[in-house]
Amino acid sequence: MTPNMLLAQFSALDFVAVVAIISAWILATHLIENPPKNRPSVSRLMAFYRQEWMVHYVHRETRVFDAQIMGNLRQSTAFFASSSMIAIGGLVALIGNTDQIAGVTKDLTQNAEPASVLELKLVLVLLFIGNAFLKFVWSHRLFGYCAVLMAAVPNDATDPTALSRATKAGTINITASRSFNRGIRAIYFGLAAAAWILGPVLLLLGVLVTVIVLGRREFASQSRAALLQEPR
Repeated sequence: MTPNMLLAQFSALDFVAVVAIISAWILATHLIENPPKNRPSVSRLMAFYRQEWMVHYVHRETRVFDAQIMGNLRQSTAFFASSSMIAIGGLVALIGNTDQIAGVTKDLTQNAEPASVLELKLVLVLLFIGNAFLKFVWSHRLFGYCAVLMAAVPNDATDPTALSRATKAGTINITASRSFNRGIRAIYFGLAAAAWILGPVLLLLGVLVTVIVLGRREFASQSRAALLQEPR
């Protein structure tokens, strides 16, 4: 099937839905990472506390607790990177054999689609999951850099290099968490993209649900309210 014939299999609503999910993904990332000053996102609030963590780290005599936190952060990124790799392998295998998913789609939508159309829809999901994998791998590496910088902070808080190195570690920590959060969002939108298999209307619905979930968690969740609370 030629590219023109393949594109002819999609309706105008399909193209609108694809543009919508990509636009929503980009705009959601921009808004979460660059929120209004009067309404910071959870990610922005946590960035502040990550930097504060490194400031207090300089004056902490026993740093075993900090090492444990860094270990947990690296384990989390490694877990998601491994899970993304497994998902990528499953999607690649599914793209090569769409017979079963074609049968399910026909039963649910009463519309039989060519295998090439289903494969292209799965490619969209694969792109999101692939992006998530790359973000998690980079986040894992950055947390490793952060651990090295933390180990290079002198035990003497009065050392002139102590606060400077801790600040660098905080900056790397924030960058690593940003990459991790981008990977999580890519998974969210990858799940939404999977709805395209059942039609563009469900894809648009998946995009809407994903945006609502992300917006609530970043700007209207109980976690955000707790982060904004100051001691009386």
